[in-house]
Amino acid sequence: MTASPTTASATVEVRGVPVPRADEILTPAALDFVAGLHRRFAGRRDELLAARATRRAQAAQAGRLDFLPETAAIRAGDWTVAPAPADLLDRRVEITGPPEPKMAINALNSGARVWLADLEDANTPHWRNVVGSQLVLHDAIRGALQFDSPQGKQYRLATDRRLATIVARPRGWHFDERDLLVDGGPAVGALVDFGLYFFHNAAELLARGSGPYFYLPKMESHLEARLWNDVFTHAQAELGIPHGTVRATVLIETIPAAFEMDEILYELRDHASGLNAGRWDYLFSVIKYFRDAGAAFVLPDRGSVTMTAPMMRAYTDLLVATCHRRGAFAMGGMAAFIPSRRDPEVNRVALEKVRADKEREAGDGFDGSWVAHPDLVPVCAEVFDAVLGDRPNQLDRHRDDVAVSAEQLLDVASVPGAITEAGLRGNIDVALRYLEAWLGGNGAVGIHNLMEDAATAEISRSQVWQWVHNGVTLDTGRTVTAELVRGIADEELAAIATELGPDAYAASRYPLARMVFEQVALADDFADFLTLPAYAAAES
Repeated sequence: MTASPTTASATVEVRGVPVPRADEILTPAALDFVAGLHRRFAGRRDELLAARATRRAQAAQAGRLDFLPETAAIRAGDWTVAPAPADLLDRRVEITGPPEPKMAINALNSGARVWLADLEDANTPHWRNVVGSQLVLHDAIRGALQFDSPQGKQYRLATDRRLATIVARPRGWHFDERDLLVDGGPAVGALVDFGLYFFHNAAELLARGSGPYFYLPKMESHLEARLWNDVFTHAQAELGIPHGTVRATVLIETIPAAFEMDEILYELRDHASGLNAGRWDYLFSVIKYFRDAGAAFVLPDRGSVTMTAPMMRAYTDLLVATCHRRGAFAMGGMAAFIPSRRDPEVNRVALEKVRADKEREAGDGFDGSWVAHPDLVPVCAEVFDAVLGDRPNQLDRHRDDVAVSAEQLLDVASVPGAITEAGLRGNIDVALRYLEAWLGGNGAVGIHNLMEDAATAEISRSQVWQWVHNGVTLDTGRTVTAELVRGIADEELAAIATELGPDAYAASRYPLARMVFEQVALADDFADFLTLPAYAAAES
């Protein structure tokens, strides 16, 4: 069945376009549950978003952040998070991707221990995706998910091996859902994603020996983690699910959150599972947070900012040490490479880099890591197998050698690398290509053999903004100005038009993508998230 464009349950109104089988997800009881979450927690969410802006302004003025003096006792305390459930004890390989039928089946069958079912950066919030993703997860949990391609190829869930454990990632606190109104206003997107998933699947997951597990993105403080913890506690009580059933892994992908790792785990300790090093959003956050703090916070080309840079080593070492001291899992970053079937040399070079990255993570004590493509699962598994042996994780490895200061976390000046015209051009190209796909409803986009999502588009456009506003000089001697950026955008779009052909380009969303790109990369005021103006410009 298909839901009508406008349906209502009491004071809950669904405005989205018709979506097949939507009535299975948007039931009156499910909508009432989501509305209850919104009414109870949206006000606190709004206060916390306002607090973000205040704190950023203070940090920019001071040119620094520091560990919170008022929570020193928590950092010094002797406490641990709740023990992990059985199907989250071994997380050596996690594959990420949006809950789209074909990709979901491939991910679940991939041999990875965990599938991060991404309702956030890899999944655009077009209404058909919001509802369709919930249907995919509903069917996958019940073993009923299947897909037949237009070419006649059948995709089915494997019955001869262990499927990946599902961990869902809802949207961040900043996002509102315009197609679902509660009491006349847009619902909090995070509560829509969490609420629909939890309502329909928590009991079913428990019956099948698993549980409702989540990745929590974009948080900036332990108070935001406290809000999530209160949401979990309320939702479990509301549906009669035992307290502590939920497990949450937090992405440490903002610079203020890096100063509150202990506190975030403490707030979630009954529901915490671990922390993840979200590298691209982390770098984007550094730029965003200190965008008006001068040249000391200007990063070089995106491609030259590796995880071996001193500030990134400080970040990951602190994450591993914090997690293992608290009995939580430390999860490594993304390997975004997409293997090429046409170029063995591209594969060889890229796989060497992937392997080296995973070897560094496993050697540092991470319990597992992320990949974006099923063909990378064996590579990551081989690396972690060699370190783990018969152990499911490295929780017993304590990094007592780690002592990280605020200065080390903020040491942008020591990041090696240059700012080049090729890097500027690459940022513009990636941002334009990604935004065009995003506006059409695709949030996980293969670009130049890399799986790009909103995080990589964010660092691309934020670097352009930072370089323009700091008058950076490129390796070619040219100064980065808005005029130069527009000129390069003209050239990149002309190349894309030639690549696509005139008819395909005319039917594309590249003109709209360019408009959004200039808004988020060249405007005087820095847009906190490129997805917000893109969402405003996109159709449902």
